[in-house]
Amino acid sequence: MGRDFSKPTAKETGDFGEQKAANYLRRRGYWIKERNFRAGKYEIDLIAESLFSLLFVEVKTRNYKSKDLSDPVAPSRAVDEEKIRFVKRAAAQYLRRHPTWKKWRMDIIEIWMTENKVFRIRRIKDVKETY
Repeated sequence: MGRDFSKPTAKETGDFGEQKAANYLRRRGYWIKERNFRAGKYEIDLIAESLFSLLFVEVKTRNYKSKDLSDPVAPSRAVDEEKIRFVKRAAAQYLRRHPTWKKWRMDIIEIWMTENKVFRIRRIKDVKETY
């Protein structure tokens, strides 16, 4: 049995969500400095910059079935303490390589989809612990 090409893979859904998140940030005055920045085993989905701040962004995209929308679990629920630590460790590596005077923080951008269409984008600013 072959792959069902009518359903996107998890990677395709994630890549799509990252593109939507990047567009969302651009519309709010940020420019995208890096995508999928890696520092060893740590990764940051997006690094965005404005005049005064630097964002390390974890993007979580979920494609819900219509029947699941009565009580959906937020995409950000997949970001646990360990993931936050990993992003912050990658951020520390990035800052060592690219020192800046700008304030930095970690944000989560949730992409909510159904039937492969975005119906909600939500940004959670300044994540310090499990959301």
